[in-house]
This record gives sequence, C-alpha cells and structure tokens, in this order.
Amino acid sequence: MSSPSTPALETEIFQYIDEHQSDYIELPDGQDLPLPPVILGELAEDPQSPTVCFYGHVDVQPAKKEDGWKTDPYTLTEIDGNLYGRGAIDNKGPVLAWINAVETFKALKLATPVNFKFVIEGMEEAGSLGLEKLLQEEKQCFFSDVDYVVISDSLWLSNKKPALTYGSRGNACFFVEVECGSKDLHSGTFGGIIHEPLMDLIALLDSLVDHTGCIQIPGIYDSVASLTEEERKLYESIEFDLEEHKNNSGVKKFLYGTKEEILLHLWHYPSLSIHGIEGAFHEPGIKTVIPAKVIGKFSIRQVPHMDLSVVKQQVVEHLESVFSKRNSPNKLKVSMPLGAKPWLADVNDPLYKAARRAIKTVFGEDPDFIQDGSTVPVARMFQTIMQKSVIMLPIGAANDGEHSQNEKISRYNYIEGAKMFATFFLEISKLHWHLRENSNTETNT
Repeated sequence: MSSPSTPALETEIFQYIDEHQSDYIELPDGQDLPLPPVILGELAEDPQSPTVCFYGHVDVQPAKKEDGWKTDPYTLTEIDGNLYGRGAIDNKGPVLAWINAVETFKALKLATPVNFKFVIEGMEEAGSLGLEKLLQEEKQCFFSDVDYVVISDSLWLSNKKPALTYGSRGNACFFVEVECGSKDLHSGTFGGIIHEPLMDLIALLDSLVDHTGCIQIPGIYDSVASLTEEERKLYESIEFDLEEHKNNSGVKKFLYGTKEEILLHLWHYPSLSIHGIEGAFHEPGIKTVIPAKVIGKFSIRQVPHMDLSVVKQQVVEHLESVFSKRNSPNKLKVSMPLGAKPWLADVNDPLYKAARRAIKTVFGEDPDFIQDGSTVPVARMFQTIMQKSVIMLPIGAANDGEHSQNEKISRYNYIEGAKMFATFFLEISKLHWHLRENSNTETNT
C-alpha cells in the first residue's frame, strides 16, 4: 500500500498563510527564530449551512531510527495493516483523514453538507506559540461564521472501541535550577568539601512525590473537586482493559490495581512527573565531574478548578522550604516556562450527540465518553476565544504510540475514521437544521 497522499481541496478552497511574520520565539542561545506560518483554509458553498472548523497540526516530536524504530520514522511504511511513521496518529493521519472525507463529497459531485474551515499549525508540540494571538486577531474576520470546532488530536482508551473525549488535564511545566559556581569541578579535588548542586537537586526532586504517586506539595489537592456518584458510575461503565493498557505501556505493574483507580488518577486527580536533569552529563561511561549548575525538569498535570498561579506558588514555596532546610549556600531558581489550563466540555451538548450517532453508524457501537490524562491546550483556547462548542473526536487506538517509538495508525482506523468524519458532516447538517426549525417554531409561538 502506498502512503496516503494529501488530496487537493479544489480551487474553491481559499488558503492563505498567516501574514504575521513579525512573531518570533527566542531560543536558549538568545537567537530570535520566526514562528512558522499557520495555514488557514475554507470551503464554503452555502451561507445557510453551518460552518465547521477543523484544527490539526503537522509538527511532530523528534524521532531517530536508532531510538528503537522498526522503520525509518519519516517514511510512512505499512506493516501488517498498520501505517508506521512519526506523525501517523499525532497528528498528520487524522488531518489527512478529515481532508479525505471532504474530498469524497467533491469527487462524487455532491454538495458538501456543511461549510469547512481549517486551521493547520506547526507549533503544537512546542505549546502552539502564536496561535492564540492569531485566533484573537481573526475572531471577527476569518472565524466570524464558525459554528462548531472539531479537534482530532487524542486517542481512544481502548485498542478497539471508539471514544469521544470531553475533557483533558492541564499541564504546568517547571524548571528547578541549582548553581554553586561559575565552572565544573573535579570530584577528587572538591568532592566532600562543597555543597554539590546535583545532590541538592536530587533532594528537591525526591521531595515532590512519594512511592504511591501522591504529590507531597502542601495544598496541591485543595481545589480538586469531590468525586460524584455520577462520575464514579461513568468510570464503571467504560470499557478499559487493564492488561491491555500495561502491554501498551511496556511496564509490569501500575501504582493502582483496579480500572476505577487507574481512571481516577488519569482524569480526576493531578499527577506529577519528573522528566530529566540538564547539565548532569548523560554520556555513557564514568564522569568524575561535579557540575556547576543543574536543572531539574518536572510537570504537574492539573485538573479543573486548579489555578495555575496558585499551583506555581505552592511549588515554589515547597521547594524553597525543602532547600532552606539543607542549609546550602547554592543558588536556587524555580520557574514555570509553560502553563496550560485543563479543558472540559458538556457531554450533553448536541455536537457530542451528533458525533455519537456518526460513530454508531460507522463502527456499529456507541462510543465511550472519556477524558484525556494529557493536555490539549488548543481545546480550551478555541472554546474560550470562539465561545463555540468544541469537540475532541479521535480516530486513533490506545496502542498507536503517539510521541513514542513505532508510532502508527492502523489502515482500518484511518479509512473508517474518514468514513466517520464524512458521516459526522451529515449529522452536523441535520443537527443544525433541527435546531433552526425548533428556534423558528419557538419564535412563531
């Protein structure tokens, strides 16, 4: 099978590149790098039809074959019905499946049931820098007639059962820096007589989470909502194979042993993960150097009702308290370079009902309504700025491995996903006219 090609969206599609080329990002070395353009496109045939805006991104996480890939990560390759390649599911595959669905109506010379607008960016993996500014600037222009926003940048909870995502956790990323001097030192000459930065840093990182996964920062759970009976029952009804999830992760044991506990700690509670230490010499072999400065990197996935500014204050106060008890003369600096808020939608919104019917039509079963333990900042961004209904409509299976080695999308999911998108267009059209008729009836009454 050849790689799915990007279809032309015909001459009717108006594509233009964002003109704001004065936007830059400052690199660690101080260099200013222009942000890549955002591509906006539209296909509008009927001013009386609803307009659906689809968001996607084409940037990807870094990948090298020597990292453990079976194939060249930048050459889409089919093996046993799976399409392997970086971006296959995150997010090039879903973007192409959506475009394929639009193209189908044109190829069959059918009127498109809805009007389309596209937002395709290249900075999502770096926090969608510049996108919020663009949305604000174009809110009353390009996006003025948008009725619904669709994002397909998440996964099912299962390898086989479809799902609709109605929420995602936020993410607060932290750097904790400890510095003792202006240069690295020899451990034979200075070891045992100085306060080593790496030892301070390890103590700080060790103070963040206990062996059960419980975050040790005072007050961090104060804003977490109490678990309702409705939410607990929702977890009970969701199809979730614990062993399958272990196999997807490649680990032998989770911190928790039941489906409900796992889902609670992925969706309802915040989590803290430590991602690495910069400046600590990652090269293989023995290095007997005391680094002058080290930077620990960790993040907190926060849930609704948690305030980013409060979380930052709690983290800073905790680390400063732990550090002060060490009586270290080293310099401590804590920063939060990236903060994204949680997102939550209403599962009873008509948009979700339309998506549910489309999934039932194509896949033959109702989807699970799930949340995403990871972060999708654009969902909240679109919802806040546009003040329109936003839906997360995934087509990828839980084992597709976004951000991991051997990322993939199955041929089945890709094709059936395109069918589901096309059916969704029809359902949106029916929904729109139904709401319009009801509105007219109420007005006449």
